[in-house]
Amino acid sequence: MTAFFTAIPTETARALQSGGADAYGMAPERRISDGGGVPCRHCLRIVPEGAAYLVLAYRPFAALQPYAETGPVFLCADPCNAPLPGPELPPILDSPGYVLRGYGSDDRIVYGTGRVVPTFYLTAAAEALLAMPGVEYGHVRSASNNCFQVAVVKA
Repeated sequence: MTAFFTAIPTETARALQSGGADAYGMAPERRISDGGGVPCRHCLRIVPEGAAYLVLAYRPFAALQPYAETGPVFLCADPCNAPLPGPELPPILDSPGYVLRGYGSDDRIVYGTGRVVPTFYLTAAAEALLAMPGVEYGHVRSASNNCFQVAVVKA
């Protein structure tokens, strides 16, 4: 099974970039990048030094429910282009490790799937995760802050 890494949906990014409310109903905060540590969850690149970016609450689930985690993410302030979903690790995934967690078709965590994975093993771990019974998709999250990075889906 091939795992494809996917960005937040373009329609979500465009709504937020045009002033739409975040998951908490608030306007995203606008900041200027220092060139490091500001990974855009749409273009999956680091926001360049001097470029504007947004800080906002993001919930990568369609509905509120007990497992619908919400947390801070960064997004380019100006429209950017998301890469096509694919098996290559996105450039924003450059930390030593990430939390990888599986979810079922009901958007609930599939227990026993969450673990910290070294970045060099992330692709293989995502493929193994998606092959597990009951897992429909996964999330890659920061191992230190639990922030959503990208989703992983079946190819």
